[in-house]
Amino acid sequence: MTRYPRDLQGYGPTPPDPQWPNGAKIAVQIVLNYEEGGENNILHGDAASEAFLSEIVGATAWPGQRHANMESIYEYGARVGFWRLHRMLRDLPVTVYGVATALARSPAQVDAMRDAGWEIASHGLKWIEHKDMAENDERTAIAEAIRLHTEVVGTPPRGFYCGRSSENTIRLATGTGAFAYIADSYADDLPYWIEVGDRDQLIVPYTLDCNDMRFATPQGFNAPEQFFDYLRATFDTLHAEGVAGAPKMMSVGLHCRLVGRPGRAEALQRFLDHARTRGDVWFATREQIADHWAATHPHTRRENPSQMDRDSFVARFGGIFEHSPWVAERAFDLELGPAHDTAVGLHSALCRAFRCASEDDRLGVLTAHPDLAGKLAAARRLTEESTSEQASAGLDALTDDERAIFTRLNTEYVARHGFPFIIAVRDHDKSSILAAFQSRVAHDRAREFDEACQQVERIALHRLKAILP
Repeated sequence: MTRYPRDLQGYGPTPPDPQWPNGAKIAVQIVLNYEEGGENNILHGDAASEAFLSEIVGATAWPGQRHANMESIYEYGARVGFWRLHRMLRDLPVTVYGVATALARSPAQVDAMRDAGWEIASHGLKWIEHKDMAENDERTAIAEAIRLHTEVVGTPPRGFYCGRSSENTIRLATGTGAFAYIADSYADDLPYWIEVGDRDQLIVPYTLDCNDMRFATPQGFNAPEQFFDYLRATFDTLHAEGVAGAPKMMSVGLHCRLVGRPGRAEALQRFLDHARTRGDVWFATREQIADHWAATHPHTRRENPSQMDRDSFVARFGGIFEHSPWVAERAFDLELGPAHDTAVGLHSALCRAFRCASEDDRLGVLTAHPDLAGKLAAARRLTEESTSEQASAGLDALTDDERAIFTRLNTEYVARHGFPFIIAVRDHDKSSILAAFQSRVAHDRAREFDEACQQVERIALHRLKAILP
């Protein structure tokens, strides 16, 4: 069984209405990353100095050595940048991503965060890379981050964001059962649920584009105006979508040592002034957004086709192509994933199996279909799906004259093409079906074979939409 774990489907074309409080058209969420004192440093037991997100673009780690310039840049964030941002943001709901060891080394800053009523979420134990960390070591680090955070802050974190994560991070953080939300995703403009074993975990996605880290990366922001313009454009686009009926969430990522510098801080202030001019904006912590989402859109588990075993899959979907379970059997062997857990997605897989089949196999599907308003219908021997479909177009209530016309056309069509006339009756009414029947009976067989196959696929889509989202 080949299964693809990534979810490329998401909410699709119709995302849910978040129903933000007071009818807000956009939720704005500000994150202040507090990493200073938790970064790589041989003083912290690390193998080398820090090399990530500083004014030294292209910096490299110094194995076994302290890096005085790098250290002082991080120290600026704690000593000066934090307090500048605290003055600017203290009247707003802010989420702090706090590295536990950094928080432990900054008691005055933690006290100020608490006085401002900010949410302090976990940013892991140390601000280091986790991609090569052994799974059990990372599990231990997450547990220690929760313990130390609780000891320093006085309350356990309800949110978690690692940032420099591994492929195991979300699963391990979910496994603790400690977090109302996890933010190690950039996959959406709205929160969404994932299932990890028997746990349902809410993901509140974060941002790397509306993020001052781009002042410290190649091809990033070079001037305050660029930062402001990007934040403003994002806000205006999402606000307009909200006004149009599809509200979203905007995350803004900040770092004390980056936007805490005077020239950049001015751009942040301009953005805040711009966002405040709208009266329909909900400024919120990530914790508030998570709690709102969980209350408004609680998760409901359902059976997903991509996670079924073969027997269950074929039993459930073997009749989608009329009396032809082989279509489902072959579709099961394809690379299925979350994108195939919807009607449109599973339809794609089933159609791929059908289209790749031999002409004889596809002909077998066609001949498995009953005549329209034929003898089987009169004898009430159609499948439940076919009975419902024919009834939807009024084919179960024909007059004697209409039945005679359908009988004549059925006989003529089968004699000419070798399979019954097939049409997705849910797309039609009785008169349009009859018009199509009278037109198509004269087609050559090759053309009509292709048309019948397309109609079979259309019927399958209607049937799937009746049972899958």
